[in-house]
Amino acid sequence: MSDTFGRGITVTEISPMDQPIDANTETTAAFIGRALRGPLNTPVLIENMSMFRRHFGGMWRQSSLGPAVQQFFDHGGKKLFVVRVASNARGAMICLPASGGVLVLHALAPGSTEKIRAAVDYDGIADDEHFNLTIQRIAPDTRLVVDQEIYLRLSCREESKFYVVDALLNSSLVSVHTPVADGRPLSTTRPGMPFDLSYVGHAQDGNDGGELTDYDLIGSVTKGTGIFALNQIDHFDLLYMPPPGKHYDIGPTAILAAELFCRKRGAMFILDPPQTWQTVDDAIGGLRASGLSSPNVIAYFPRVIGANEDECSPRVAGGAMAGLLCKLDRLQGPWEDLDQPGFGFERKLAPAVELTIEQAQALVRCGLNVIVGNSTGRAELCGSVTLGYSNQLDRTFSSLTVRRLCLSITNDVERAIRWAVFERNEARVAERIHAQVHAYMSALADAGAFSDDNFLVQCDAGLHSQPVDPHRGVTVLLAFRPAGSDEMVALTLHQTVAGCRVAPTAFAPAFANVA
Repeated sequence: MSDTFGRGITVTEISPMDQPIDANTETTAAFIGRALRGPLNTPVLIENMSMFRRHFGGMWRQSSLGPAVQQFFDHGGKKLFVVRVASNARGAMICLPASGGVLVLHALAPGSTEKIRAAVDYDGIADDEHFNLTIQRIAPDTRLVVDQEIYLRLSCREESKFYVVDALLNSSLVSVHTPVADGRPLSTTRPGMPFDLSYVGHAQDGNDGGELTDYDLIGSVTKGTGIFALNQIDHFDLLYMPPPGKHYDIGPTAILAAELFCRKRGAMFILDPPQTWQTVDDAIGGLRASGLSSPNVIAYFPRVIGANEDECSPRVAGGAMAGLLCKLDRLQGPWEDLDQPGFGFERKLAPAVELTIEQAQALVRCGLNVIVGNSTGRAELCGSVTLGYSNQLDRTFSSLTVRRLCLSITNDVERAIRWAVFERNEARVAERIHAQVHAYMSALADAGAFSDDNFLVQCDAGLHSQPVDPHRGVTVLLAFRPAGSDEMVALTLHQTVAGCRVAPTAFAPAFANVA
């Protein structure tokens, strides 16, 4: 999947028929928050801090997104989608004097540090209608050109095939304010120097807007904003939204929306402890009062502080947790616990609250993972639980390792068998899917993902219905015992042209029928 996306277009990739399923795919995280600059509501693939600084401006004291991204890469993360959201931010405006009016360009990316400029020339044009337009984005610190777009033979006439409004619809820098001037904009070349472009800067600077609200983070499903901007990418495994402001946390509305979105997308949501959780009793009481229960939520306590800092307010560690989980999956697999050597927090981070063994155990029983110090001087995460502790149907997935392994398997299989819903030969499809998924499960068994080598794969290709039937599709039953668990997990995937539905299966065939 590319890291560049056309606005308003969602691309879903379908793996070729019979392609082997990769059991070692890189875990992908997605962060949503406020940034100094960059495209709004567009997932951008970031693979290091240099890329984050280039696209989003780096650290900014008004936002916790930058520190979260830094934590992610410092703790072993490799692949991260960042979505910038803003609250009433405004883009810069350029005004180009024209015959019969003004041609107004608005920067697509709002913010006080988004610097754009434009130049107009008539080079190679012999009429009075057309013009050439050059648009540049300038780095606010170095003043170097970091992006440029050139458009030739534009026109301000709406009936023209070179109409400026239509031509700039694909621009990643600006949009055109309508209505446009009656005639073309005046050339910005210097008098007597027709080939020496002089650029026009801002008539109005942009601004950064205010602190984010829950509704800015949630966004709109129809407009593809906020968390729904992630519908532009095919897959992600971990979602994290750092605190939107200095003095308040993500509210229950955004938490509920994020949990529902992750449940639909087969991902895990990392939840920071609120600032009000200062003690173990605060955490246990606050969690119970919230009523939040979901196997798709990873919560923890306490926050962390700088180990070598005399005075430091507790800070969140969600970005570090995402990085550690990505590192764990890459080196060992999602069926392994983080509570082992090599997967601790950086030495400069320490738990903000010292806990006894009894207190840590009480937190884990409530579904909270615990950040504790150890004899090596590195804080580590203990517990390996989800918030699926209070719902009997979700009890199977109260184990973080079991839940993450199941999500990894169902996501991998779902993406690999999409091709099947477009085939007509039921027996042939069922046979090929069985072979494809069985090979994948065998690879997982060899890697140690299961408690034993016994697992079950069954496939029913119900493709006899008419092509227009949305229920026409393929059903795959999987049964296995996750590593470290004595209980069998059975899952049913129903893949149709409309998508995939995954559900736990209460009663699965006996392992005596294993293929």
